[in-house]
Amino acid sequence: MKLIQEVHSWRLGDNYGVLNMNIENLRKEHEIVDLFCTMAEIPSPSLKEEKLAKWICKYCELNGIECSPDAYGNLYIRITAADCSKQPLLLSAHMDVIGDESPVNVYLDGDLIRAKGRTLGADDKAGAAQALLLAKELTQSKLLHGGLEVVLTRDEESGMSGIKNFDLTKALSKYVLVLDSHSLGRLETAGASYTLAAIDVKSFKGGHSGIDIADTERENAVKLIADIVSSLPHGVYHSENGEVVTSCNIGGIQGGDLKVTNVINTSAQATYSIRSSSRKTEDDLKELMTAEITAFNKEYAGVAQARITFEEHLPPFEQAEDKYIPILFETAAKKSGVSPVISTFHAGAETHIYANRTNSAGEKFTPYLLGTADIQNMHSAEENVDYKSMLKGFELLKALFEAYNS
Repeated sequence: MKLIQEVHSWRLGDNYGVLNMNIENLRKEHEIVDLFCTMAEIPSPSLKEEKLAKWICKYCELNGIECSPDAYGNLYIRITAADCSKQPLLLSAHMDVIGDESPVNVYLDGDLIRAKGRTLGADDKAGAAQALLLAKELTQSKLLHGGLEVVLTRDEESGMSGIKNFDLTKALSKYVLVLDSHSLGRLETAGASYTLAAIDVKSFKGGHSGIDIADTERENAVKLIADIVSSLPHGVYHSENGEVVTSCNIGGIQGGDLKVTNVINTSAQATYSIRSSSRKTEDDLKELMTAEITAFNKEYAGVAQARITFEEHLPPFEQAEDKYIPILFETAAKKSGVSPVISTFHAGAETHIYANRTNSAGEKFTPYLLGTADIQNMHSAEENVDYKSMLKGFELLKALFEAYNS
């Protein structure tokens, strides 16, 4: 604990508030809680993570851990293998949080750690703290392991620019555990893409809603786009084993003017979000939507025309056939007294970037989203983390790393 106290004294010259006695006692008792709270007290909104990154570099220096920032401000940590016949493992978490640069005053509410009047930042400082503490313990361990890599990124919350700008070809590991799930004991094996679909309708002749209403060569673009929307899929498009694989959700329709009703409108737009953890079913959905637009253009040739475009913002994280990590995870969870849940999630995370990149050997990464703490009300002033779940989560992470190196 001495080194932790030394790092506490190195607070970047800022005052992060006075903690209550309960949280102080808990911090003295549990190193993972102390490390998490120290990191939580350093505000790090997206693209303003410099103070936290500097603190982490100092922590690593004090604990003999190799840590280097890249040109974008991400951090790469490496513990050299004790047994070169074994394979390394990569842990990943993000340093940024939803919130501003105002002081973060943490306190204990029963078993829950909260921040007074603002976001706590447990998403994802709980995961980052656990990765750092495992790295520290490995420097003092006699475990014959294949090495540990830790990637701590910037800007996950607002665009994932950190992981997108990190040179993953420097990584030695094939398997990646992204410590960014909200629930202890969950291993997410696939996650949904995000594709923006945009539909644009132009009718060739507008006019007066009374005088020109009977002209069959004049169609109102707002009515036409409403017809298109009513014919397209909405909601769950494909599911397997009770879990959503592919979905399609309309974002909005725009056209005309609610206060102007005497115009035959000539322009209207609609947007959709497509999410899918399967390239194939996403492509099937896109083909169906495109076919609807093609049929529309044939029906309204010479009167109106529609166009659809697709813009991928996040690639899918598809499920791997490799079951090695899930098998190890179930064993480690039971050993740690944690109920394992293996599932998929219908959203995005840094897993998606790893799943579509390769390591230093040219191998495609096999990532998983791992839950090592119970975090509630993320991104809000009511955000909290159950400290007991954090303790269990660190046990789980250590057990999984040991099983990986057995």
